[in-house]
Amino acid sequence: MLSQVHSYVLHGIEAIGCEIEVDVADRGLAKTTIVGLPDASVKESIERVRSAIINTGYAFPMTRLLINLAPAEHKKEGPVYDLPIAVGLMLANQSIQSQKHKRLMFAGELALDGRLRPIKGAISMAILATKMKLDGIVLPMANAPEAAAAAGIEVYPADSLATVVSFLNEQHEIEPQPALDAERCLTDAAPTVDFSDVRGQETVKRALTIAAAGGHNVLMLGPAGTGKTMMARALPGVLPPLSRDEALQTTSIYSAAGQMNGNRALLTCRPFRAPHHTASAAALIGGGTIPKPGEVSLAHHGVLFLDELPEFTRAVLETLRQPLEDGVVTIARAHSSIRFPANFMLVAAMNPTPGGDFATDEASHREMDRYLSRISGPLVDRIDIHVEVPRVPYKQLASEPTGTSTAQMREQVVAAREFSTDRNGGALNTNANLSGRRLDKLAALDEQGQELMRQSMNELGLSARAYDKVRRVARTIADLEASEAVKSHHVAEAIQYRLLDRKM
Repeated sequence: MLSQVHSYVLHGIEAIGCEIEVDVADRGLAKTTIVGLPDASVKESIERVRSAIINTGYAFPMTRLLINLAPAEHKKEGPVYDLPIAVGLMLANQSIQSQKHKRLMFAGELALDGRLRPIKGAISMAILATKMKLDGIVLPMANAPEAAAAAGIEVYPADSLATVVSFLNEQHEIEPQPALDAERCLTDAAPTVDFSDVRGQETVKRALTIAAAGGHNVLMLGPAGTGKTMMARALPGVLPPLSRDEALQTTSIYSAAGQMNGNRALLTCRPFRAPHHTASAAALIGGGTIPKPGEVSLAHHGVLFLDELPEFTRAVLETLRQPLEDGVVTIARAHSSIRFPANFMLVAAMNPTPGGDFATDEASHREMDRYLSRISGPLVDRIDIHVEVPRVPYKQLASEPTGTSTAQMREQVVAAREFSTDRNGGALNTNANLSGRRLDKLAALDEQGQELMRQSMNELGLSARAYDKVRRVARTIADLEASEAVKSHHVAEAIQYRLLDRKM
């Protein structure tokens, strides 16, 4: 007897419909074959399914079994297919009598005693089921809050195979998971670190406000212990709150990577990722036999912080070039090519020398030059703002915090982005991502501004890319002042954030 059950396969962070076909032969030797590009964990699922069905009190068919995971062109991995395979077998074996399963999608890992364990990609599964116009999804109880964040579909949480069978046989109902009020969760989100806790560094706070308003990348250069890491951690709180679509997309990435725990159903704060300098290129960009998102994708719509930038290997840093330009990561494999979103703000921090201090004599100047040379010029070109972080005087350290707070900085950032959005006719596009034509139109320089640019190009040796970066930053500074025109003092301030080009 043949049965079909709806499930899904993750392709990057998107779910693709997968039909589990189970054929139980009338006769033949007891043998189970799974086809459809399964990996080792999927092939092992039949043993978990056999034990779960028997330990739940039902008979397992002792004959020839053929299980097909369609479409066969996509690689299948993980224990997500345990539950749909079990349902398909019990339908073919007539342990499940109704046709209720035809309008439902199933996913879940089975324990040997029939309990359901959580799986990856629950929110992507819910979004897919909504697009397919199914009635609902059945999945482990631990994944239900996450799936309910997608809205538009009934989410039936189950704790065991026995519960699912009783539900399908209409012996008892499963109460659907209440829909999550995503807008309220996003409104209530609060930053964990406040800029008011940072003593001094008002010049750096100004640079970070500009960066947040325009979505610009930042490099902070300063001695150890000047607050670079603390300010980087506070930066996500300055960015505008996540929209519902942004929160769902970010949650999908974390769910596909298996980094959603049972304590949260939706990512409500902009992500902050700080990989160690020993991270490999695959850990940073993503990879694997079946590609998984890396740190640049986990930082999507948030901040990627690279502390001690020169300590990262050059090969790893060079992999950042493409995502910094395109906002996506493309990972090619023999069987497929997968794109992961990677639209993040890069915030890098570094000491001037390996010892941590600025150069004071000729020998330390040579040491500083050697240390800075570990970072390639093309990568520095892709960083819009370079800012020096000086030591904080004792008087400021010992005084009460009176500097700019996160709330004040966010107010400026939100106002600047609203001004930019209105100018773009309602289109949400940060200045850091303006195309060449739009940049020429929106950041046209007056005569004084052009003269400043000419002098800086000659004296600093700025590249064509750095020239565009200066104009983008100047456009953001003008937005912070609600100025339609980019004026000479906007250009002057933007140029000062390229002064580290001399050192690089």
